[in-house]
Amino acid sequence: MRRFGLALLLALLVPAAPAAALDRYVPMKTPPGPGPAQYDRVFVKQLGPAGSETVLVLVPGTNGGAGGVVPVARDIVRRVPGMQVWIVDRRQQAFEDTSVFRTGDPQRAQDYYLGFRYRRVAGADARYVADWGLKLQLSDLRSVIRRARAGGRRVILGGHSAGASTAVAYAAWDFRGRPGYRDIDGLVLVDGGLLGSFASADLARARRELADIRSGNVFLDILGVGLPEINGIFAQVGALWAYKRPDEPSVLQEYPPLPDFLKPPMRVTNEAQFGYAFDASTSPGALALIQIRAGRLADSGDPRGWQDGELTPIRRHARAYAADNPNSTEWYYPRRLLLDFDAASPLRRTPAARFLGLRLMHGDEIDVPLYAYATELTDGRVARGARRLAARAPIPSMRVVDDRRASHLDPLSAAPRTNRFLRTVVPFLKRAAR
Repeated sequence: MRRFGLALLLALLVPAAPAAALDRYVPMKTPPGPGPAQYDRVFVKQLGPAGSETVLVLVPGTNGGAGGVVPVARDIVRRVPGMQVWIVDRRQQAFEDTSVFRTGDPQRAQDYYLGFRYRRVAGADARYVADWGLKLQLSDLRSVIRRARAGGRRVILGGHSAGASTAVAYAAWDFRGRPGYRDIDGLVLVDGGLLGSFASADLARARRELADIRSGNVFLDILGVGLPEINGIFAQVGALWAYKRPDEPSVLQEYPPLPDFLKPPMRVTNEAQFGYAFDASTSPGALALIQIRAGRLADSGDPRGWQDGELTPIRRHARAYAADNPNSTEWYYPRRLLLDFDAASPLRRTPAARFLGLRLMHGDEIDVPLYAYATELTDGRVARGARRLAARAPIPSMRVVDDRRASHLDPLSAAPRTNRFLRTVVPFLKRAAR
């Protein structure tokens, strides 16, 4: 009897082992889409405690990959008990040749990718991507949400930038008679959405642009150099140099094809080159979608270094962009997807939406809690779009944060103590998890 009592006492005194945690990147099968069957899958980064009863599913934005969302996702699972975060990489992620990035060696990556030895995908050889629009993305996303809902779990759907537009479109979509909002228990919009958050497309633009896309010009080319993938490659190569060899003289600064507007006017370190390209004070306005508020170049030094001092520590940002499996960018982003988002902006079946086959039939019925966070990028349009949605639909509760001190990527990369998105979304998520 004394042995039993001693065992019971020890059991009470020894803390229970923590619940197993997920930290994995897995493929998930999706319904067939246009093109080869090998692309009928998406990829999901899963974080958080096993046995969670709530899953926050997040969708990255334009040219964004799951790796860029990982920093704030880890912060969320540390602060919201019983919640997993699943970050969805779209099917086009399978186009990327990241074989040498996986080594983590910046010199090997530079030689391979900026020596143009990687396997690339030309739009003319992938014309089926002209039909990789919102309809296919939402079908793929529904496969993920159904997996997340297994066992009766609650699912909150959100995204960053165009990923937030995806979340609103999902809620309003008609899936063969079932409204998308019935699959979810809340919406989290991070600097994106519909109802005027970004541009709109009328029928004339939809006809004109779709014809151009179908001609073989299927991928978004942000830098306009004929290589849609090059902006993602530059970002990851630069991040590897900045993270692995931060204090050495910048290698990319001496690389002629890097656009001059991304190069500082004096010799800098690898870390300073990376910071200069991403920081809102030096990155050109045309690249506002990749900007952060990190700090500034040091006042002196040869090579000159970087000084943090704002929202996002540059080393934290470099670590995320240097990582692979998942990486932080999407090399081949379908132009059709952007066109569909712009046609979906009114959240109604306009002539443009009908022409493009967008089944936006339930925008006025969405009845789940809503959180929206806006940065300086859209000058209040994201916040106004969220309020318009709440005015149109029976949203039971809403929190809108309009933070003009932050740039577009800060809510994903900022340090927890300076991240107003993290600070304000955690109470919303805790309520939703209850």
